[in-house]
Amino acid sequence: MTTLVIAEHDNAALKGSTLNTVTAAVKCGGDVHVLVAGHNAAGVAAAAAQIAGVSKVLHADAAHFAHGLAENVAEQVLAVAGGYSHILAPATSFGKNVLPRVAAKLDVAQISEITKVESADTFERPIYAGNAIATVQSEDAVKVITVRSTGFDAAATGGSAAVETIAAVADSGKSAFVSLEVAKSDRPELTAAKVIVSGGRGMGSGDNFKILEPLADKLGAAMGASRAAVDAGFVPNDWQVGQTGKIVAPQLYIAVGISGAIQHLAGMKDSKVIVAINKDPEAPIFSVADYGIVGDLFEVVPQLVKELG
Repeated sequence: MTTLVIAEHDNAALKGSTLNTVTAAVKCGGDVHVLVAGHNAAGVAAAAAQIAGVSKVLHADAAHFAHGLAENVAEQVLAVAGGYSHILAPATSFGKNVLPRVAAKLDVAQISEITKVESADTFERPIYAGNAIATVQSEDAVKVITVRSTGFDAAATGGSAAVETIAAVADSGKSAFVSLEVAKSDRPELTAAKVIVSGGRGMGSGDNFKILEPLADKLGAAMGASRAAVDAGFVPNDWQVGQTGKIVAPQLYIAVGISGAIQHLAGMKDSKVIVAINKDPEAPIFSVADYGIVGDLFEVVPQLVKELG
């Protein structure tokens, strides 16, 4: 029994979600191999070889892997899939794009966003926006699984796996990279941040989100938002935390003016410490908060910044 982990990377460095996925793979039992499909990504393969628990790294290098196009990466996975009992990838936009294609072509049922491995064929995953946990047992010969990174600790480094260069599949020709627009920010990436300050509909407008910036600056935090704030046009879509946004589990999550709809709670309730600021004492967010402040956010937030000063 051997598990293959599909590495998520940018050709220069591994994404943190890959380390969480390796932890899940180790819990499945047997050896763990990592596939690095990229372009000029030898450094990524070397980094993957240093992950504790990994016994082999498969490195496929080709220009058509440069941008992680799902059609090409999926074909590379299928080319080596025959030797594996489990195929895992992070439950990120990357993994959610690649693995359904793999599962379909292998004619197996994908198991999505697992948060626990009970045995080699039995897993737990959230359903109904995290309000229930389903225990899923698979009888498929190959288990194709996406892993919710917040459910597993990141694997340690210190390993010394062998790196094996494998033949890259040909370009599928089904898709082509057009362009990439990158939003530059001095703040941490939302899904990797240890502290997140999020605003909701209660902020009132996009301009009012500036009130949160001094607090985020003091804490070295990323900025987030509820879907209501994003849909209202207050902030960009990539700030969205929740079931239909980004799933986060920072050390500290500060929810400001967020009522706490179940879709939002599903994306952040695994945070280690949750602080809620809302003028409505009955807001659902207080049901998951470790600390709650009932008050006007336009008064409370400046006071918090002053205390942190």
